[in-house]
Amino acid sequence: VEGAGPPARNFPGDLHVTRCPLVDVASASNFQSFQLNHFHLDLRLNFTLKEMTGWLVLDLVPIQPGIDTLVLDTHPSLLIHSIDCKMPGSTQLDRPVSLTYRVDPFTDYGSSLNISLPGVVVQRGKGFQITLRFTTTDGPATWWLDPPLTCGQSQPLVFTLGHSVSNRSFFPCFDTPAVKSTYSATVRVPEGVMVLMSATRSSYSKPDRVFHFSMQYPVPAYLVALVAGELKHVDVGPRSRVWAEPCLLSCALNKLGGSVERWLAVAEDLFGPYPWGRYDIVFLPPSFPIVAMENPCLTFIISSILESRDFLLIDVIHEISHGWFGNAVTNATWEDMWLSEGLATYAQRRITTLAYGEAFTCLETRFRLDALHRQLRLLGDDSPVSKLQVTFEPGVNPSTLMNLFTYEKGFCFASYLCKLCGDVSRFDAFLRAYISQFKFSSVVAEDLIELFLDFFPALKEEGAAHREGLEFDRWLGGLGAPLYEPDLSAGGVLTRPVHQLCDLWADPAPDPNALAAFDLSTWTSFQTVLFLDRMLDRCPLPHGTAVLPYGAYSRLLASQSAEVQIRWLQMVVRSNYPPEIPAVRSFLHKHVSTHMQKAFLYVHDGRITGKKQDESFMIIYG
Repeated sequence: VEGAGPPARNFPGDLHVTRCPLVDVASASNFQSFQLNHFHLDLRLNFTLKEMTGWLVLDLVPIQPGIDTLVLDTHPSLLIHSIDCKMPGSTQLDRPVSLTYRVDPFTDYGSSLNISLPGVVVQRGKGFQITLRFTTTDGPATWWLDPPLTCGQSQPLVFTLGHSVSNRSFFPCFDTPAVKSTYSATVRVPEGVMVLMSATRSSYSKPDRVFHFSMQYPVPAYLVALVAGELKHVDVGPRSRVWAEPCLLSCALNKLGGSVERWLAVAEDLFGPYPWGRYDIVFLPPSFPIVAMENPCLTFIISSILESRDFLLIDVIHEISHGWFGNAVTNATWEDMWLSEGLATYAQRRITTLAYGEAFTCLETRFRLDALHRQLRLLGDDSPVSKLQVTFEPGVNPSTLMNLFTYEKGFCFASYLCKLCGDVSRFDAFLRAYISQFKFSSVVAEDLIELFLDFFPALKEEGAAHREGLEFDRWLGGLGAPLYEPDLSAGGVLTRPVHQLCDLWADPAPDPNALAAFDLSTWTSFQTVLFLDRMLDRCPLPHGTAVLPYGAYSRLLASQSAEVQIRWLQMVVRSNYPPEIPAVRSFLHKHVSTHMQKAFLYVHDGRITGKKQDESFMIIYG
């Protein structure tokens, strides 16, 4: 039947699709040789020493014969104290046996932990447990904030950030998105400290100051996250709660209100039931190095995003979309990262179209695609990072290749597939089938394409995958700009004033009366940043010309969000306009800390960008 698709896979069965690759060059582990059923973390947090000490228990089953070594990903900052092995129900190994191990170099972002296994456990299909005692110090996944770096500036705070390959410095693991498992955790903290994790269930034992967590659905290692500090909450829906430091909570509540449940409901109408039960949000200090992180059940998001309603709703909706695309169905290696980010971006725009209208979505998309083409001009049409399916060389940190192509070229490919269907509702139905088929699995691009062609057999029969100039293989492996971009003319009512104002400023002596007709205070954030990005493309402005926009807009833009200010202040720096330099210093003092040295930052044309979209988080460079 056209559009019916293959039958759904059952959970909990084999969590990996048959095409799941056997090699992940970003992982030192031999994850192909074992099935990880579950793991448990037991941690004690020490804010004075900035350490987490505890143990990890792995429930493993060998799936290849003759394997006498377990290799896990780790990091030089993670100190291993001892490793034991136990085989429950076995008369030979019913008590823990100490194992020998060694740590070898792997890359600049991790090491390999090689554990020698006793012969009795290396039996295919027989389960065993490995217990590792360790201390987590100041590695790339763990961020200890002293009070001055928090919003309240009275209590310390710690959070972890696993994307893409950092959680190997949090705990030893198969640090690859190809492996998913359930997990549980016990966390011991000083009095007055609240702990949250990306888990479906949690409880607290007050006399012992112990938090208990469990994640009942399988997740990859990079989506295990923890935050601890002075955090309070307010319920914003029947399955949603907002967490923040007390000084931020009322602002977060006012900005979000009942929107979260509305967005979840729209997403469920499009893509099926929300897979994770709860959707909570924790707002973190400006020291948080990226915009947001889609940890299951608990989105981490930077508090400065509260300054802009437009960016707040877009980023939260994007993270909600990851509940289906990225978290429930995950790219099996980082080479197919677009399966997470590109499809989540497409899903985000389907949600905003239904919730806020087509014009709003087209404006936001135009702003992002402008940034994509700007990045392409900087990197060149032949840049290898412009591929959807990037081939990683050993030693390359996947985080360094997180860029706009992952998001926007992936979105354009999804939009092209939708166009092939002839109707957006039919593509919605396909995406529901994709989630149903692969939920809680890790996949590669070929799995998506094969399912798409099976779902639409008429397209398969007519050779839609091989249309000249738009071949699926060319989409995945070709360099340069997207082969197709969706029609954004519905956004004209919002983008047209931006284009008109930019045209006026292109004149060396713009007409003041014509300029006065445009009131930027009535514009949306996306209109303003689109305008400023277009002006940045013309910088540096001649000094005489530069005085005019600064005089016209400096007071208005100085009071707007960081997303607006960062563009405005880049104009100041590039055009060397001295009266506004104190504003640059003030911005840097507010938004940049020494902790930024640990962030995953990439430099393009005087901009340092974080993990999320190129334009979503920037600080002035130089």
